[in-house]
Amino acid sequence: MLEFAILGLLQQSPMHGYELRKQLAEVLGGLRSISYGSLYPALRRMHAAGLISTDEPDRGALLPADAPALTGRRGKVVYTITAEGKERFHELVLQTGPEVYDDGGLFGVRLAFFRHTAADARLRILEGRRRTVEQQREGLRASLARTRERLDRYTLELQRHGLESVDGEVRWLSELIDTERREAGSGPPAGEQSAPPEPGTT
Repeated sequence: MLEFAILGLLQQSPMHGYELRKQLAEVLGGLRSISYGSLYPALRRMHAAGLISTDEPDRGALLPADAPALTGRRGKVVYTITAEGKERFHELVLQTGPEVYDDGGLFGVRLAFFRHTAADARLRILEGRRRTVEQQREGLRASLARTRERLDRYTLELQRHGLESVDGEVRWLSELIDTERREAGSGPPAGEQSAPPEPGTT
């Protein structure tokens, strides 16, 4: 997830580590907290793999006032995506399997860079994520039905809250899918597509 997000940001422009961390925080939002302890090892691995290059254009440049005290010279290093990095990012963008949408965190990162993803791939990822969340919803409903009589009211409310959250994500995903299909002009709205058949029909 971190490699994909870093490559996605460096696609836009070169950045030094401090700026990259700020941009990652904006992109990932509440999905994950990015510390320098996780960012710089990832950058070193990516540099060793040839996905990014580094440059120190101005050794005397001052860091931003709110940069951490121990950033040191690393804060002046500018990271740039290489041709190999662009190829790697393209490979990751093409992935549309369960590894992309089963994990909510990775799905969120992919969604943040959907502008780099082809329309048909976007639709496959959104539909896959919706199937995953619908399965989670069915599991929560079944669990609630089995244990309802044994739960105290606080635990019951907690489970209901979880179910409402999953219901909300399914609705949100369906709206995104509807929008993708309207823009592509391909087929009926997502809600109609996923509706079960009428009794007695095939």
